[in-house]
Amino acid sequence: MDEYWKIPRVIQWTQYLLDSYAHWVTQELIARDGTSADQAKRLFSCPFAVVSHGSQDDPIFNYGNQTALDLWETNWHQFTQTPSRLSAEPINREERARMLAQAGTQGYLSDYRGIRISRSGQRFLVAHATVWNIQKPDGTPVGQAATFSKWTYL
Repeated sequence: MDEYWKIPRVIQWTQYLLDSYAHWVTQELIARDGTSADQAKRLFSCPFAVVSHGSQDDPIFNYGNQTALDLWETNWHQFTQTPSRLSAEPINREERARMLAQAGTQGYLSDYRGIRISRSGQRFLVAHATVWNIQKPDGTPVGQAATFSKWTYL
């Protein structure tokens, strides 16, 4: 496993992810003990998928833990250069955009399900996903994230 979680900007982003999840969902995504680096390692290594993108007009993935990288059949460098809309097939992108807009308005959305596609074209159904807005401590929006632990290959 690569150690991208050690990069200072990834450690900082992990804190935004975790703090925002706790803010919107009112529970912790992972155990928050230890240092920020400990938490970044724990999130990167956890057995459920965690992904995020920035707040650009056509958002680019800026985080994927090892479970997500494996699921999307990619590596950190490829994943973090990919527009997040490409994680869904063209026929499913409108529904994905509606879901992201709804999460954007409400702060988060739980129990989302949708079909995604890996780099090799493998389709999989995500179930019981939580999508949330990421913000800095001062409330400035900086992106959105999703986590899920259930998927089925199609």
